[in-house]
Order: sequence, then structure tokens, then C-alpha cells
Amino acid sequence: MTYLFSIPPLDNSRNIGLFILSVMLISLLLSRVVRFVLILYLKKAKGAPYTRTSAHFLKNSVKFIITVMALVCIILVVPVFRNKATLIFSGAGILAAIVGFAAQAAISNLIAGAFIVLFKPFRVGDYIRLDQERAGIVEDINLRHTIINNFENKRLIIPNSIISTESVLNHSIEDSHILSFNNFYLGMYADIDRARAIIIEEAEKIEHIIENRRPNHIFDKNEKLVVRTVGIKNNIVHIRAYTWISNPSLEFKVKAILREAVHKRFVKERIDFPLNMNLIIPASDHSSHSKKVNS
Repeated sequence: MTYLFSIPPLDNSRNIGLFILSVMLISLLLSRVVRFVLILYLKKAKGAPYTRTSAHFLKNSVKFIITVMALVCIILVVPVFRNKATLIFSGAGILAAIVGFAAQAAISNLIAGAFIVLFKPFRVGDYIRLDQERAGIVEDINLRHTIINNFENKRLIIPNSIISTESVLNHSIEDSHILSFNNFYLGMYADIDRARAIIIEEAEKIEHIIENRRPNHIFDKNEKLVVRTVGIKNNIVHIRAYTWISNPSLEFKVKAILREAVHKRFVKERIDFPLNMNLIIPASDHSSHSKKVNS
């Protein structure tokens, strides 16, 4: 038994190569076993979204840590490597400063990634938005960065240390329903009541626009879909439809469908359009929408 687990003399390239190969194979096997056990534990301990996020991060963490331990083991056990390492680190003052400075970003990303997994401001599969250009579905969270797949199927790779300090709008963390603002502009003498009715009729035809009234709202006869006049200026009537959408990732598509359908109805029923569209000040769509607003 002692012979089976003994290490042959590491004084020639053959023995050193076999030793390195053995250590790397053992580390690979150990990494797979540890990751498998951790994922089994997470599946029993938490809900699916959290398990998925934790599993992604731990899978990368365990692989990295065990690989580093295997490399350290090889350096410390193999005499050739150990002697060279001793020589290199004998002047450790300057080298430690250089390594420490270079590792600051890596360490901050690692800690930030751990905090993201621990406190869960977002999870793998969540739809998040940092700003107008950086928005999409969280695809992976690893030791260094978070990967976001945007709606052009492009991957945004953002260091964990940066995304952890950003204000992140998470559309999916609790309730995926969002309130979307849809702006329309009419001429001064347009029939506002007819325009409102057209918008409501076309909105009700779109499957992803949902009813979000609570029972007390229905009892109080609150409108199912709210369309309000929000401004009259420069001979232009600005009206806005407040629509609830079932999935935030579909908001742009739903807004486009509603805008086109309403425009066609306005043309068909001769709803008065503004004479000078250049006078319209672009209104913010407020596409990120409070879930607590009762329009």
C-alpha cells in the first residue's frame, strides 16, 4: 500500500512528466466531483434561479481554485521547480509589490462576483439594464466578469468590479410585469375620445399586453387600459397609453406593433395629425416603469 502511494524520485524528465500528469488528472477529477456535490446541494437548498446563478459561479470558482492548488503542489514538490521558485521569490519585496498591484483588479473582480452571487441583485437568466446601450439577459457570472446577451445577440462582457458598483435595473427579480408608456400625437382638432378608443381597441388585440388591475380596482370600475392626455402645446395634443406587458424583453416589439396598428387606424378613420411634427419635443418613453404605479 505504501508503494502504491509513494512518489518516485523526481530527478529525471520522465518521472517529473508522470508526476505532473498525475496531479493534473487528480485535480480535474476532484474538480468535477466537488462541483457535482455542490450543485446537488444547491438544488436541494434553493430555488431554481438562485441555483443556476450559484452553480455558474461555483463551477468556475472551484475549477480555478483546484487548478491553482495543483500548480502550487507541482512547484513545491518537484525539486527543479522548487529551487527556481525559491530563487525567484528570494527578492520578494519588489516582486510582491508588482504582483500585488497587478492582482488588484483580479481580486476586486473575484470579490465583487462573490458578492453578486451572495446578495443576488441579479441572477443568470434575469433581464437587466445598466443604461440605454447596456441591457439584456444575464448569461453567465464567473470569477472575472458578467456576460450579458443583448437583443442583437451580442455579448456584453462587464467586469464584476464595475457592474457591482452600477445602478442596475432588474426587470425580472420579483415581478416580470412592466408598465410601458406609449406616446401618440394628434392635431389640435382631433377627436380625442375616438383616438383613445382606437388605442384601447388595438392594445386589447395584442396578446402580451395584459390586465394588471387588482380586485379593488375592478370593483371601483377603474379602466382596464388607461389613455391620458398629458400635454397640449404648439397645436399638438400629446396622449399617452399606459400598458402592462407580461415580459420586459418583449416591450420594444409590443410598442412597435401597437404604434403601427394605431397609426393605420388613425389614417383609416381620418384622425387629425399634427401639421408640423418638427414641433414635437421627443417625450421619454419611461420604458422602465414602476410596477407600483396605478395609472
